[in-house]
Amino acid sequence: MRLKKLKTKFLGRNCICYKTIDSTQNEILRMIRKKAPNGSLVIADIQTKGKGTHGRTWYTDEKNNIAFSFFAELKCDIRKLDGITLEIAKIIVDIFKTIYKIDVSIKEPNDIVIKDKKIGGILTETKVLSGIAEYIVVGIGINTSKKYFTEDIKDIATSIKKEFNVDVASEDFIAEFCNKFEKEILKRIGD
Repeated sequence: MRLKKLKTKFLGRNCICYKTIDSTQNEILRMIRKKAPNGSLVIADIQTKGKGTHGRTWYTDEKNNIAFSFFAELKCDIRKLDGITLEIAKIIVDIFKTIYKIDVSIKEPNDIVIKDKKIGGILTETKVLSGIAEYIVVGIGINTSKKYFTEDIKDIATSIKKEFNVDVASEDFIAEFCNKFEKEILKRIGD
């Protein structure tokens, strides 16, 4: 698959889409072991075992929501990644504000919320050897169209569609995110 609005040098240039997968994050880690190209991106409609922080599950059980993971080779001092999760959250908030005219907030360090209800989360994992960040793996899940929430999360989670009745074009959102994030990461590592 090719993201039409992608303007990156490497991020998202190798893009694979799945109707159903265990976890986009797990798939990226498998791809890294098989020497996938730098910037590889995995998108899924449904995740059966989506990964959240602290070993939690991220539910992507309906279509037309955003679930993707990617990796970027870095080979830089780990300190250059300070605050990277918060920077990712700021990019997401900015996309919603500028393109969709929606105000969402950040619950630090890695949640995207509307009125204290979670609509999205960010999972970052970094491989570090002797203080050098070899690569970063980022997973992002956003409830853009989710209608049904299980009993245990219905009071703490919501979606863009439910709150604002706005349709979010997943491919366009992901392309715009990649465009902005690649600039940020290149600025940090000095390339």
